[in-house]
Amino acid sequence: MLYEQYSGKLMAVCLRYAKDSMEAEDMLQDAFVRIFNYINQFKFEGSFEGWMRRITVNVALKYIQKKKLQFAEVNELQEATANIPAMAYSHLGEDVLMQLIQQLPTGYKIVFNLNVIEGYSHEEIAAMLNIKASTSRSQLVKARKILQEQIIQLQKIAV
Repeated sequence: MLYEQYSGKLMAVCLRYAKDSMEAEDMLQDAFVRIFNYINQFKFEGSFEGWMRRITVNVALKYIQKKKLQFAEVNELQEATANIPAMAYSHLGEDVLMQLIQQLPTGYKIVFNLNVIEGYSHEEIAAMLNIKASTSRSQLVKARKILQEQIIQLQKIAV
């Protein structure tokens, strides 16, 4: 019953970090194994779904770490974020945005997902990925810039 109720939501988490659906399914299976193995350690502090989501994110990050992903170290943020006209957002659907995020370079995608979607701070991301907080920030800035450029291009095509 637990799997049936939460597998869809947790699969969505896995898909954000995986390179394809097969890898996401492997992540999901490993996440549920961990959830079932450690369910007795849930302390009823916060939501149960949030606890399972955190385990799923950690499992996904372990998969990524196995690939020995390299992040470019950047000392300072040198790129400013471009402004997007408000109407560029008006016709953008969730599915399109998720596809754009999925197409980001792996490091950008991971940091974007962890910060923007999961809500982790750059310091937490740095600890999770064994990188500097400044690297996390720069990866996020670059990811946002790429997404903004892609959104603007989509808007030009739509108009």
